[in-house]
Amino acid sequence: MRTQSPDTSPEAERVLIELIRQTPAWRRLQLTDRMSLTARQLCWAGLRSRHRHATPAELRRRFAEIYLGTELASKAYGAAPAD
Repeated sequence: MRTQSPDTSPEAERVLIELIRQTPAWRRLQLTDRMSLTARQLCWAGLRSRHRHATPAELRRRFAEIYLGTELASKAYGAAPAD
């Protein structure tokens, strides 16, 4: 059997899936929320690192493009800043 991740054994994946199935919905939602927050924080950190001299408005616009996509970010925030 092929696993979702190449570095995970089928048995380990089976156990993980079973643990996830046994986890209450509120806890899965909580974990998902925390992962989403972590992803946003990493995104902001990466933007600040790559665009050290960008204004807060430019950083918000770049963040919007990552999270909303080019079309919606352009509608909401205007044209993307030049690189």
